[in-house]
Amino acid sequence: MNIDKDAFSPRAITDYFDDSIKEYYNLSALNFMGFSYTYAELGALVERMTAGLQRIGIKKGMKVGLCLPNCPYYTIFYFAILKAGGVVVNFNPLYVEKELSYQCADSGVKIMVTMDLAQIYNKVEAVRQEGTLDKIIVCPIGKILNFTKNAFLSIFKRKEKAKYERDYCHFTYNDVLDLGTSGAYEKVDIDPENDLALLQYTGGTTGVPKGAMLSHANLSANMEQIKLRLKDVKYGKEKTLAIVPFFHVLGMTAVQNLSIMAGAELILIPRFEINMLLREVNKRKPTIIVAVPTIFSAVINHPKISKYNLTSLKYGISGGAPLPTIVKNDFEQLSGCELVEGYGLSETSPLVTVNPLGAGKSGSIGTAVEWTEVEIRDLENPDQKVSQGKSGEICVRGPQVMQGYWQRPDETQKVFDNDNLLRTGDVGYVDEDGYIFLVDRIKDLIICSGYNVYPRVIEDAIRKNPHVEEVTVIAIPDDYRGQAPKAFIKLKDGHYCSEQDIKKCLKNEISKIEMPKEIEFRDELPKTIVGKLSKKELIDEETRKHIC
Repeated sequence: MNIDKDAFSPRAITDYFDDSIKEYYNLSALNFMGFSYTYAELGALVERMTAGLQRIGIKKGMKVGLCLPNCPYYTIFYFAILKAGGVVVNFNPLYVEKELSYQCADSGVKIMVTMDLAQIYNKVEAVRQEGTLDKIIVCPIGKILNFTKNAFLSIFKRKEKAKYERDYCHFTYNDVLDLGTSGAYEKVDIDPENDLALLQYTGGTTGVPKGAMLSHANLSANMEQIKLRLKDVKYGKEKTLAIVPFFHVLGMTAVQNLSIMAGAELILIPRFEINMLLREVNKRKPTIIVAVPTIFSAVINHPKISKYNLTSLKYGISGGAPLPTIVKNDFEQLSGCELVEGYGLSETSPLVTVNPLGAGKSGSIGTAVEWTEVEIRDLENPDQKVSQGKSGEICVRGPQVMQGYWQRPDETQKVFDNDNLLRTGDVGYVDEDGYIFLVDRIKDLIICSGYNVYPRVIEDAIRKNPHVEEVTVIAIPDDYRGQAPKAFIKLKDGHYCSEQDIKKCLKNEISKIEMPKEIEFRDELPKTIVGKLSKKELIDEETRKHIC
């Protein structure tokens, strides 16, 4: 579609926040394990925190790190940093010290916000001691809870509070908040189209992680695009289950920011644990859920799912990975909630496509969201479009597309073509109705005897086996074919299936060249912190085997 440049007026993310504080003053904004904040309370805390941050030296353009799980601290600091004119840099709390250090050095973050939880704080402090960080703002667990601290600590598997010095390198949450009581914050002029709101680092699966530069306009455009697709959402009436981490761009935009804009209550869950998720759904009655396919799969395969009531859910969005048709159908039957699949990247804030409610196509990632152009380009010659129905690289242009990679002009140039289209690295095709179908990642492509083999085709075929809960397929070296597929499978609890059984079922589903050379059954498959199936660990394992 053609982009109507006049249809969208860029705004600062903080403008949406301010509007919601005024409009939904007395409504609940955050609910963290039963501890609730109204929009009025959240607004007051953010204003005080903004003033406090400015008093410790945060100015326009400064990068400030957030190394936090989903909790009230994240939302408070996120909007306070933006109001102070700063740029948020998200950090995964499960990063190892080396990863934290690299991202701090690359982004220029000198101040990090984290929690007094040893397994997170100790890594951040080690980075500070090596000289990469200057200051740490430490948020106390007990401040945000109305139940025992051990209940929160047990969520993270370790019952250890961090010990830290009270010196000039450390501020507590209360220290910064108290600094903000002495006066109003200084308002900062924000140019939405040019001022950055976020540095969102890519996963690094294809090399060194890179910081996608996302402006206020990029993020606000994506909020508006999602809003236009969820036309039936009732402002001030919804409750959103916040299970996707806010440090992931899907959780930050499609969960936190969109919910704040819509005056919804955010039901915060600090980490994915299936029993906790189901208890919260049963008790809090959310109406909106945004998650990755493995979470929806875990729900429908829970052995005691009949004891939980999911019928409060009205809208479901699946992103981050392909949504198997069987998972979509089973979840909809279980909950009565329509589940639509969307697609995006860190570089696109993230949403690019989504299935329209009530008009989706099974197996499709939907149609391009408003003001967005999607073109399919030839894999061998990226300057050429392919014909309808033919697979090629998905390329994107729209107001949600990043400004480029932080301090990496060469990498930026590689992903933008001559027509200023972002090359996604994903293979897909468009049907006659404009619906886009994702085939696979270019980097996951398996070359067998010169033929292109797509792991997703094999995975979709294996999922049809009623005994299979999860599957992922990777390439392994093959002396004859060059590469061959290998499937890793997790079976449903209480089910049994042999390698011969799987191959027998696949005989009429895929070609001989697509047939896995090896099948390995696992009790668990590796996942990212967001809950997506991860191939990286399996590829590393197989690489070590063949090296040895």
